Amino acid sequence: MSSPTFTMPLLSLLFFFSIFCIIAQAQVPANETFKLVNEGEFGPYVVEYFGDYRMLPDVFNSPFQLGFYNTTPNAFTLALRMGLVRSESLMRWVWEANRGNPVGEKATLTFGTDGNLVLADADGRVAWQTNTANKGVVGFKLLPTGNMVLYDSKGSFVWQSFDSPTDTLLVGQSLRAGAVSKLVSRASEKENKDGAYSLVMEPKGLFLYYKSKNSPKSLLYSQLITIQEGSLDHVTLNSTPETDEGYVYDLTLEYQAANSSTGGNIFLDVPKFNSTLTYLRLGIDGNIKLYTYYDKVDSWEQTFTLFDRDSVWETECQLPSRCGDFGVCEDNQCVACPLAKGLLGWNKTCKPEKVTSCKATNFHYYKVEGVDYFLSKYTRGSSTKEIDCGNKCTSDCKCLVYFYNQDTSRCWIAYDLKTLTKVANSTHVAYIKAPNHY
Repeated sequence: MSSPTFTMPLLSLLFFFSIFCIIAQAQVPANETFKLVNEGEFGPYVVEYFGDYRMLPDVFNSPFQLGFYNTTPNAFTLALRMGLVRSESLMRWVWEANRGNPVGEKATLTFGTDGNLVLADADGRVAWQTNTANKGVVGFKLLPTGNMVLYDSKGSFVWQSFDSPTDTLLVGQSLRAGAVSKLVSRASEKENKDGAYSLVMEPKGLFLYYKSKNSPKSLLYSQLITIQEGSLDHVTLNSTPETDEGYVYDLTLEYQAANSSTGGNIFLDVPKFNSTLTYLRLGIDGNIKLYTYYDKVDSWEQTFTLFDRDSVWETECQLPSRCGDFGVCEDNQCVACPLAKGLLGWNKTCKPEKVTSCKATNFHYYKVEGVDYFLSKYTRGSSTKEIDCGNKCTSDCKCLVYFYNQDTSRCWIAYDLKTLTKVANSTHVAYIKAPNHY
């Protein structure tokens, strides 16, 4: 007779083995599988980034449709577009599978009986996949919300595109702890790879960061949500009707901390009409904007801008790249190019002189009074003497400028010039590195 000690482990083993067999046996019916090829004529309408595109008619749920597009010849991204094709209205890309890892002509999107969704080049190289093979997937759907899902026999989502955003959130989509908890901007209209800006959900808030090639770490330039207690579990873009008739909708960011009563809604805007077809975009320039699509008239409205001259949130001068590589911003305008010879008229070519040597004898600093930097608004800086602040920059070869608040004895060093904000207080000063001319 078997010992009772081994009965429960044996039963548990049999139970989990049975569950495994059920999942392994579940598969996609043959008539639900597909293999879609990137080939044929390009579409005739105007799309975001002015790329060439081919839509996939088999993956459509108005106003969303899956397709391939490129801004560089033979470098395609599998993406979901929002907007109808019955007019010349600009169609927007609201989700991307393979940013930074493009595919070419004849690339395929395959959904097999094993339940895995795979994007592969014509030579078989896998560029992207859902990693859901033999995990109980029985079907694929594009929902009216713009969420693409792979589901099991009970209707539960095994995978969903809402869990892997790039630079965009649709209504009902969240940033979540333990999953993809950030948006990353696109590098440029032509270059489809990760850019310099990120919107990150952290335990204590929702923050915006700028990262350049010169910076050892990302720099905080704005914050949308901060909490004192608990740890954020999710932040969700919502569109909620104000009345039972549903004529007026509030656009909000709803947030909730895990295992805590901490939570709430951050009000963003009230658009003119139904705003359920809205998306939040972290732009190439680091700005946050909301765009609402009105499918009845096939048109778009920009319904919210975080950095704006009329915004109660942030002025345009707080954007790191508002004045390009270098410039002084005042009242949302780029007003000066602060060179060693003085404040000159600003234009897009405004750049500091390049310092090519790390030796202190080969460069000097020139002073600009009454300016702040974007990092000084949300970063305390270090408490030190002004001369020590300068020495810190001098000893760091990558440091291009140091900022000092003479009232509070606070110091910031920076590895990029970017936008300087004009302030009334002349005790806020910047010291900019410049090469010595012999």
